[in-house]
Amino acid sequence: MSTDAGGAPVSVLGDSWSVAAAARDEPCGAQPGTDTLRYVRILVIGSGAREHALLRALRRDPGVDELHIAPGNAGTGTLATAHQVDPTDPTSIADLAEAIAPDLVVIGPEVPLVNGAVDALRARGIAAFGPNAAAARIEGSKAFAKDVMAAAGVPTAAAVSVTTPAAIDDALDRCGSPYVVKDDGLAAGKGVVVTSDRAAAVAHAHAVLESGHPVLVEEYLAGPEVSLFAVCDGRIAIPLLPAQDFKRVGDGDTGPNTGGMGAYAPLPWAPAGLVDLVQRTVLDPVLAEMSFRGTPFSGLLYAGLVLTATGPKVIEFNCRFGDPETQVVLELLDTPLGSLLAAAAAGDLSSVGYLTWRGAAAVTVVVAAENYPGPPVTGDVITSADGDGVLHAGTKRAADGSVLSAGGRVLSVVATGGDLARARASAYEMVGKIGLRGSHYRTDIAAAAAEGAVLVPGTA
Repeated sequence: MSTDAGGAPVSVLGDSWSVAAAARDEPCGAQPGTDTLRYVRILVIGSGAREHALLRALRRDPGVDELHIAPGNAGTGTLATAHQVDPTDPTSIADLAEAIAPDLVVIGPEVPLVNGAVDALRARGIAAFGPNAAAARIEGSKAFAKDVMAAAGVPTAAAVSVTTPAAIDDALDRCGSPYVVKDDGLAAGKGVVVTSDRAAAVAHAHAVLESGHPVLVEEYLAGPEVSLFAVCDGRIAIPLLPAQDFKRVGDGDTGPNTGGMGAYAPLPWAPAGLVDLVQRTVLDPVLAEMSFRGTPFSGLLYAGLVLTATGPKVIEFNCRFGDPETQVVLELLDTPLGSLLAAAAAGDLSSVGYLTWRGAAAVTVVVAAENYPGPPVTGDVITSADGDGVLHAGTKRAADGSVLSAGGRVLSVVATGGDLARARASAYEMVGKIGLRGSHYRTDIAAAAAEGAVLVPGTA
């Protein structure tokens, strides 16, 4: 299904909320104490700016009445009731959900998904948006994702799996320079090194092996990168707006990789028909292959793409909303998010039509702590962090109510505008008002796109 802006209004399943309501022995959508009024409660798991963005979008859904967040951060308390939870432990998540009795649990981060949080929730009759552990392997193991792509005929980079130090040099020789060396496990977006320095590539491969993970060495793909999310029910994939993020810490894509330093949407330079092409060549074949294997993928499938001279190729899959792209994509979504995710969790997106989007552009800029992406300096007071569009990530509240830094990526400042130039100007104006000792951010988020300087190989 196409998701281009300006499509027909979305239609979602009227009984999307029935799964959890039935599990609680309550009428579908019934407010406690009544049997006529719709009352929908959602629990979001996570503590980053992605979860803050999810809450913002869910709050705009007129069908959602009550939001909960666990564990959350210093900024999410204005949108949702906060709870303590171990976000890596499926049992802890399921115990909390059983106590809250939500109509839907939305899992933000990848670790609980890979660990089986959705399995634990569904075992207790609680509806959850996200893949089970078997399907989440598409992010948990890059080698598994490559195997799925090979079976499905999905275009991707050639790759060699390495499990012993003796095989490193041969793999680098086969894939060539620039060298792309990846941690085959979860690495919070920081497990890849792309370099022309052979010694650096070898050193990273050794470090990954020493950590107990296999290594994946890949062919380098030239072209601009695109992040495309799709909401999936196991059979149907509904793509969202394409976005682009910025992984390197420094301006001009310099320095080490991070979890992401900013993002923007839409992509004015993207070739016409890109989303439909990716749907046909990537999303639909992957869902079919996962279903064939007995591990249907339900949740958010994130395709990381490179637009090469021969077309889009996949560089990675994630099994959840990406951060920071979520901040811009959801800021532009007009379709009610809660009912969309509930329909996917219920296993039937067949009644969902075109998604609708705001006629605007969005830019987000990440404000990072001193020394990030190394071990960050934390515990510093943050000022001017309570404005609309300032999404919290690595933050916490002090006893006196002040906001303190508590992680590497501290804030994600998102703004919209009639075009990318105006959106980025607004975002950087807000960033300039934030006070955090030693903090840093990129100054070139969406700059090339706003200037029309992004080039796609093979296009005029």
